[in-house]
Amino acid sequence: MKTKKDMNNLEIAELLRAAAASYQLLNADKNKFRIIAYEKAADAIEHLSSEAKDVWDEGKLEDVPGVGPSIALHLGEIFKNGKSKHFEELMKGFPAAIFELMALPRIGAKTAFRLVNELGIESVPALEKAAKAGKIATIPGFGVESEAEILKGIEESKNREKGLLLPYATEIASSVIAWLKTCPQVKIVDPLGSLRRKASTVGDIDIAVASNEPGVVLEHFVAFPKAKRTLEKGKTTASILLPGEVQVDLMVQPQEAYGALLQHFTGSKHHNIALREYALKNDLSLSEYGIKEAGKLKKYATEELFYQKLGLEWIPPELREDSGEIEAAKNNALPKLIEITDVKGDLQMHTNFDIETSHDIGESPMEELVERGGELGYQYLAFTDHNPSKSKHTENEILNILKARQAHIDNLNYSIVKHMKSSVKKVFNSLEIDILPTGELAIPEKGFDFLDFALVSIHSSFDLTRANMTKRVISALSHPKSKIFAHPTARKLGVREGVELNWSEIFDFCLKNNKFIEINADPMRLDLPDILVREAIQKGVKLTLGTDSHHKDSLLNMPWGVSVARRGWAQSSDIINCLNLNEIEKMLK
Repeated sequence: MKTKKDMNNLEIAELLRAAAASYQLLNADKNKFRIIAYEKAADAIEHLSSEAKDVWDEGKLEDVPGVGPSIALHLGEIFKNGKSKHFEELMKGFPAAIFELMALPRIGAKTAFRLVNELGIESVPALEKAAKAGKIATIPGFGVESEAEILKGIEESKNREKGLLLPYATEIASSVIAWLKTCPQVKIVDPLGSLRRKASTVGDIDIAVASNEPGVVLEHFVAFPKAKRTLEKGKTTASILLPGEVQVDLMVQPQEAYGALLQHFTGSKHHNIALREYALKNDLSLSEYGIKEAGKLKKYATEELFYQKLGLEWIPPELREDSGEIEAAKNNALPKLIEITDVKGDLQMHTNFDIETSHDIGESPMEELVERGGELGYQYLAFTDHNPSKSKHTENEILNILKARQAHIDNLNYSIVKHMKSSVKKVFNSLEIDILPTGELAIPEKGFDFLDFALVSIHSSFDLTRANMTKRVISALSHPKSKIFAHPTARKLGVREGVELNWSEIFDFCLKNNKFIEINADPMRLDLPDILVREAIQKGVKLTLGTDSHHKDSLLNMPWGVSVARRGWAQSSDIINCLNLNEIEKMLK
């Protein structure tokens, strides 16, 4: 794989996964622990909210959970020289096409190796052409079904949602905004567009500035230390390109008209169209400069004044999607959206208790998670490690693991009450349990005796029909201890589409049976998606928030889950994490 000094996080993650694949192809058994290390490092880099290069510049790359000293050293060579002898030697002899094909869904290292070597595939388009010609089906061990699956994966990859993950875009914008604030002529500065609306992925980063000296501000902007080059600079606008090919656009407006600029470029497109149509009915014309009435333009310094002129409440940016917010604002019926300060606990996180799961375990001890939860002012946490691997253990072994874990959590709860000075007063003993394709749950029935409640989630067999997938989920949620349906679409942004479910049926079941649906705050999931959050709330279904943390620092991801909730019109009364400890204990029984 080609490397360069300014590789972005996604490119580095791909490189690390390619390294893991190389070790697998060389000798999977011998290199088992190296493969795991590189895959964990890839996940860690992909989830970073800062550029890995910036973290390395600060001498803190080894501090990133999942990135060990050896991998940090090799990445440091790339950041310094543009290449690494280690990666070059490791991947020498493997055609580049192998790693390109591995980026497709359903294609692992060994499958990619066979496709490249047996069919001479050199690229994804060549693979698609071979599949459509029926050539893959002729390879021993593949067949027509495998060929169809590969074609399906190619099509999925074409339709992947493009853009920066919200936390990463926020981090970039924050660094630019901090730079702009060092300019005395900058009076106000805000992000715009999908970033201000807190969409799950963001394209180009747009920023607004209020200033009466745009020329000075623009000169300061294009001098941003991390800018690779200036793409454009006019009288009131400019664009720069940052490492990772991220484009940042700046618009400057006098302070007296700043509110109109902020409203116009926050969007969304459909909100603005609907707002213009609403204004026209009242003989008003809208633009980024203000509101024109009877041929005269009036400027507005704030958005509140802008919306007030239209006879509307100020509409929070997250709601500006033309989904009924204008009518609600007209009738003073906008919801009081949930705030991060309303959240009283985190209901999904993974500890380093060795539960011998087939999935990844957490990296932080339970005690450190309690300490971090206390720093965040939480009243309670739920430890939701993945279930023990069913294929690697007997029933008795699984029960013994769960019994030992229960004893550990009981001791911790005793210590919290007797000795620890923390706002956290209870840790719930929970488990994130795989929903098997049959709808069964992946622990023995007696295992539920060792849990306060369970989260259930899909980690395999993503391609069931809508009807069968719905039946699978409802079967799993039917267990009395199953309380929360975790990361319910099973999507990974930019990687994997969500599963097909009959959401109306799922919502009805949850409402009637006191079950809850999670909004997963992991930046790569942000799942339940905001549109479905709105539908769930309209049905009366209660939701939960969980960071799905595998390290104590990831508890800080909760604001991203809150952003999804806000975009779904959620109030604190819709989210059970906003209940105090006594109230939520009753809800989860």
